[in-house]
Amino acid sequence: MSPNQGRRGTSGKGRSGGASGPVAARRLGLIAFGALFVALFAIVAIAEGIGSPGVPSGDVAYVEDAPQGRADVTKADFRRTLAQAAAQAGQKKTPKPGSKQYAELKESTLNILLEPIWLEGLADELGITVSGKEVAKEFKKLKKENFKTEAEYKEFLKKANFTQADVNERVKLQILSTKVQEQLKENVPTPSKSEVEDYYEAAKATQFTQKATRDIREVVNKSRKKANVAREALSKDDKAKNWMKVAKKYSEEPTTSQSGGLRKGVTEETLEEPLAAAVFSAPEGRVEGPIKTEQGYAVFEVENSTPATVQELKTVEAQIQSTLAQRAEQEYFGSYVANFNSKWTARTFCASGFATERCANFKPSGHPSTAPAGCYEANPKGGRPEACPAPVFQLIPALPGTVTPLEPKGKPLAQRPQPAGGEEEGEEGAAGLPPGISPEGAAPPEGAAPPEEAPPPEEEPSE
Repeated sequence: MSPNQGRRGTSGKGRSGGASGPVAARRLGLIAFGALFVALFAIVAIAEGIGSPGVPSGDVAYVEDAPQGRADVTKADFRRTLAQAAAQAGQKKTPKPGSKQYAELKESTLNILLEPIWLEGLADELGITVSGKEVAKEFKKLKKENFKTEAEYKEFLKKANFTQADVNERVKLQILSTKVQEQLKENVPTPSKSEVEDYYEAAKATQFTQKATRDIREVVNKSRKKANVAREALSKDDKAKNWMKVAKKYSEEPTTSQSGGLRKGVTEETLEEPLAAAVFSAPEGRVEGPIKTEQGYAVFEVENSTPATVQELKTVEAQIQSTLAQRAEQEYFGSYVANFNSKWTARTFCASGFATERCANFKPSGHPSTAPAGCYEANPKGGRPEACPAPVFQLIPALPGTVTPLEPKGKPLAQRPQPAGGEEEGEEGAAGLPPGISPEGAAPPEGAAPPEEAPPPEEEPSE
């Protein structure tokens, strides 16, 4: 479709003249377009486009199917918003075209101008509106929360190069964003009973089980002989007073030697083997050991035991539902935002010198915007940069068998080249897979003997 087709309204007359910059957002407590659109409106790399014959003269961009009066981004809008962006960046004057500062501000300025048009276009398609009364009410609340006096507010407007219309525009966009998110949330699927039960069973051992603990007293000495002497003394008298005396004399463990060897609430994971097994199999009130450990020989006694406890499904059901609902919401919004971005990019046309990745007529270089330019130069000055991206996008599918209710996307496994013919797989398994996992139907390495075929079944003699 030509950008001249499907226009609605005039070329943007009567608009506020551009959205305010991040300064206003911070001072007024505004969340620019809400959490839903944060990822969508990330800054993209600036690049020169070829222009489009459909962009009206005097405009820097044109958006098809935009709301009434919002299709055109004029040069006047651009200059005005550029000055606001410069003020937000702490620059007293707008940078001159051709400078590095100007190139950076030009990109962010175009983003600031396109963001509200796209958001308003989405709200228009969803039938969402914001009244002047709603804007006035929200502005009054935000102004009271962020400015002590009228003079302070006016000083802010002056420093930010904002008008009251600019501020009202930002307040309106915040309300629109909130309403859009609330409406879209209604489409997020509710976790089913079976999904909750599956999650509970998968997470029972790790999330909903309180591990068994022991309160113990312990003496550790590098000398087995001294450890045995300590055990003899404690076997005759294991009262706390004698533990204090023996631990102070024989224990070389600094954290417990002064407390009678007392360690409360230890779990099996906090003790090394074989001490852990000995502690959690020993009865209460009996001196045991010595057990050899990395620190020395341990003599211990279990004073108190607390068995493991498992929370029932009914007590954690609401928690699981909330977790699954948040996951479903993230997946839904992630997919929605991707489609939204694609649709409105296809509707946006930018004039020559203003095209970015948000413009349908943008022609990318094919190079990642974050990669150093030297990665793609024949003879880069200073040599080839070390941090150059791989020439081919690497697929990272889920490791077989790792997709569970707890990890619905599984654990990523980077694909690697097939090992050279005749090489042993080693500990990692075939084709870089973990031990014990091999691709079904994979061809044998070059030069390897083919697998023996099973002999055909013997025919039964006919009667």
